[in-house]
Amino acid sequence: MKNKIQLITYVDRFGKGKIADLNNLISNELKGLVGGVHILPFFYPYDGADAGFDPIDHNQIDTRLGEWNDIRELTRKVDVMSDVIVNHISADSPQFIDFLEHGSSSQYADLILTKEKVFPEGATKDELAKIYRPRPGSPFTSFQLKDGSTQLVWTTFTSNQIDIDVYSDAGEAYLENILDVFQKSGINMIRLDAAGYAIKKAGTTCFMIEETFDFISQLTQKAKTRGIKVLVEIHSFYKTQIEIAKRVDYVYDFALPVLVLDCLFNRNATNLKNWLKVAPRNVVTVLDTHDGIGIVDVAGENGEVGLIADDVLNEIVEKIHLNSKDTSRKATGTAASNLDLYQVNCTYFDALGQDENAYLIARAIQFFVPGIPQVYYVGLLAGKNDMNLLAKTGVGRDINRHYFTYEEILETTQKSWFVNLKKLMQFRNSHASFDGGFELQVSESHILNMKWVNGQNSSELIVDLKKMELSISYSTVDNTILRLNL
Repeated sequence: MKNKIQLITYVDRFGKGKIADLNNLISNELKGLVGGVHILPFFYPYDGADAGFDPIDHNQIDTRLGEWNDIRELTRKVDVMSDVIVNHISADSPQFIDFLEHGSSSQYADLILTKEKVFPEGATKDELAKIYRPRPGSPFTSFQLKDGSTQLVWTTFTSNQIDIDVYSDAGEAYLENILDVFQKSGINMIRLDAAGYAIKKAGTTCFMIEETFDFISQLTQKAKTRGIKVLVEIHSFYKTQIEIAKRVDYVYDFALPVLVLDCLFNRNATNLKNWLKVAPRNVVTVLDTHDGIGIVDVAGENGEVGLIADDVLNEIVEKIHLNSKDTSRKATGTAASNLDLYQVNCTYFDALGQDENAYLIARAIQFFVPGIPQVYYVGLLAGKNDMNLLAKTGVGRDINRHYFTYEEILETTQKSWFVNLKKLMQFRNSHASFDGGFELQVSESHILNMKWVNGQNSSELIVDLKKMELSISYSTVDNTILRLNL
């Protein structure tokens, strides 16, 4: 993956709604702004119960979006990342339908993870209470088979998302087949979606246990033999992320979004500086994603202090709600249909009170911290909370999943703040210093000073949080130091 800004987007929510149209956007209106694109699930159907994260057929592109040749054409211009949804399949998939039809005689019986596979002698209340839940309620759903019997099936997320036994022969074959299809299409990077929940073991939390690390490592090696690099998506305690980073190509820096808000809200960079001293370097950085703004990534765990003190973290969450005029509160937690109660659903622009200066500073910080920056399509256009979509679907995360028309994109790219963001993105993609070493300069708590040095090439960001001002200086080929005017 190129050390350039990556775009993450849905195909149908960004422009004209085809993969070929996305290719044209990247080649024209967004030329020079991105070195790669992570296309959120484009499999059949892309508009299922969880916006494509519940595919009926993981190997088939939804024909409403395009075909595999469109992906191959896109890979000729930029790196392309796709999701491998490792934990589950759709309840409408042919595999699960066959299981309901034939039960233990189904050719897919080994693929489907039932409760009895993990708890053959039954589960105690303590064992069930120990299971880490991303949503309220039971981790199982009861399904009636054709013969009238019932089976309790693992459904970690929703009853439409059927967990698979990734260590069964059928499970391994299922995942390897996806890798083969991706390799043939030219996809050179994958994100392991929901990988933290893939391994279930009686008596454990069934989340990021030691066997999960082993599974991720094994699947990563299988991808590498096909020339595919792996990004792991896991929201968890920051020390867990550090351990995961040692075993895979890339992890997300999910701590960064809240740490940047901490800087801007409290005019103090201490917590972010402390994180940058220990944070993994093989990271993909984000401020926003198709999910909410994660809280668990900076919070404490089991009495151990997190990256931000709990009382300060609570104040940050309240500030987000205040800045968004309480629209985020209507989409967060039990206020809407949410899979994860530990995220705040809000666009990053609204989290900052639609302050264009603060937003530009936040992006500058993201582009200067170590890692490969990824920009969500709503964030690229500084989108606002979509209350109409939230009202229509009742899904909290949809507040940050607006459908941008091609005309809306063109209109936004003409705005003065976007012109500055464009300059910043082009600079991050083109200056040679970012292929060198990172230096966090010693400074007062309200000053954030970061520098990159690569031989004679250097660039430096200084943010004065009290004044809410930023300055960027950089060297040219003749060692002249210039400022980036924003």
